[in-house]
Amino acid sequence: MKSEYDFTKAKRGAVVATPPGKTRVTIRLDNGVLDWFRKQVDDAGGGNYQALINDALLEHIARRREPLESTIRRVIREELRRTG
Repeated sequence: MKSEYDFTKAKRGAVVATPPGKTRVTIRLDNGVLDWFRKQVDDAGGGNYQALINDALLEHIARRREPLESTIRRVIREELRRTG
């Protein structure tokens, strides 16, 4: 290590730039929720638990927008596939 460092050209801010279309936020999640997502990524052999959380939220939004009739039809088809 050097005994002294020059920070005159240093910049404040995030170390990693936020990609376009993404916003950095602070969110509080239950430990159990975070543990579950991290375990899913670990069981899959790696990945990004934050991306998995994002995917789950997008799926939830898509299902909330789905009309009730479509939801019922989808669920029935899924159940028939499982039993059939």
